[in-house]
Amino acid sequence: MSAVFQGMNACRPRMRRRALRRRFATSLGLVAIALVAAACPALASSASFVRDINLGSASSSPTSFADVGGAAFFAADDGTHGNELWRSDGTAPGTRLIRDISPGGPSSNSQEFTIVGGTVLFPADDGAHGTELWRSDGTAAGTQLVRDINPGFEDSYPHNFVNVGGTAFFAADDGAHGTELWRSDGTAVGTELVRNIRPDGGTHPDSNPHELTNVAGTLIFAATDGTHGVELWRSDGTAAGTELVRNIRPDGGALPGSSPRDLTNVAGTLFFGATDGTHGVELWRSDGTTAGTKLVRDIDPGGADSDPDNLVSVGETIFFAAGNSTRGRELWRSDGTATGTKLVRDIFPGSEGSSPNELTSAGGSVFFAASDGTHGTELWRSDGTAAGTKLLRDIRPGTLGSAPREMTDVAGTVFFGATDGIRGRELWRSDGTAAGTALVRNIRPDTGTGTFHRGSAPRSLTNVAGTLFFSAYEDIHGRELWKAIP
Repeated sequence: MSAVFQGMNACRPRMRRRALRRRFATSLGLVAIALVAAACPALASSASFVRDINLGSASSSPTSFADVGGAAFFAADDGTHGNELWRSDGTAPGTRLIRDISPGGPSSNSQEFTIVGGTVLFPADDGAHGTELWRSDGTAAGTQLVRDINPGFEDSYPHNFVNVGGTAFFAADDGAHGTELWRSDGTAVGTELVRNIRPDGGTHPDSNPHELTNVAGTLIFAATDGTHGVELWRSDGTAAGTELVRNIRPDGGALPGSSPRDLTNVAGTLFFGATDGTHGVELWRSDGTTAGTKLVRDIDPGGADSDPDNLVSVGETIFFAAGNSTRGRELWRSDGTATGTKLVRDIFPGSEGSSPNELTSAGGSVFFAASDGTHGTELWRSDGTAAGTKLLRDIRPGTLGSAPREMTDVAGTVFFGATDGIRGRELWRSDGTAAGTALVRNIRPDTGTGTFHRGSAPRSLTNVAGTLFFSAYEDIHGRELWKAIP
């Protein structure tokens, strides 16, 4: 029996099965096999090293992952070419530099990858044109400058990309109009200014489009025209069709406007936080029309802010964190009506609040980090009811908490970084049960010194076609490319 238990501890299924068949042709052998399977639940999920891009202990620091046709596009530095565009299929041979956009050691700093019609659009600097709009099909020849929006060495700095109906919308500065709304189909002629929302009179002020969001095929965003302050706008991609949705906080430009934030699409309706100058920052909704842009509920009555944030949709319900003077910051839900906007559960009774954050939709529930005042900030999940809002596991027993971060849904499994107080910050997973919330792998075995535990500190967790790609640090290879499978 000692051999059986040694096999159980090693978790080597193939050798174990052979040994058991030879030694135990009895029910005892079958029972031992079952015990071994139960002893190795971590086999349901695994994490593995992909490639040492920057050889040795130096780090390539992969970041800005995006799913492009089932492959991971990302930025990394191999120590020779600077921070450039890479792709990976999850294997070492299939992980390669796409193009050295800024030749030699300087970095192109490729990032914020957006897919439009099978092509990836992104900002990059080739050392000659400044940070401009580029495209890539995953080959060196197919990685090209789309348009030098701000001609010469100056940057147009395209950013805040969103795909709406096969067109990429973004903010950029052409050097003449300030930072305004642009669109691109991936060609030079199809890359154009949509509208100069804030005409400059020669001073080039910015309308600064941000929070760009696709709502049922319409672009909705926040911007200022210099008259209304920062308000809610919409666009169909034409100058005439780019217009103010509603002046939520009428102020004649003297005040900052309603400052819409956390714009989130829920089944074709936009939810966001804003202030009308009377109610404080509260939950609003919009269908893209003036009449259909309304305050949902004044959660913290009067001029105080409930400040809804971390908005996430689960089906046709929006979950978010909000606070009031009575309960503090807690988990709320809304169906878009005042009566249907409710506190889910007072997790930390009293005025301090549980401060829910990292809200993530997975498997029909919302996962989040919160503190009940006893366990520290730990992993919770909710089905939208008080009874169904529960602490999943006290990963780090005591009041310090495991501080789950970068929660990412991969086929119903939530991956995240956390520390149990022994191993440092490592990769964890959860299927929404206590038993199914477990360490994936101790990538950097290290107890540190005293109470300091370093860990691999997983970052940039991204779902790419059902595989989790991320970066992690360990002492042999530095911060490099890793993957995990649910």
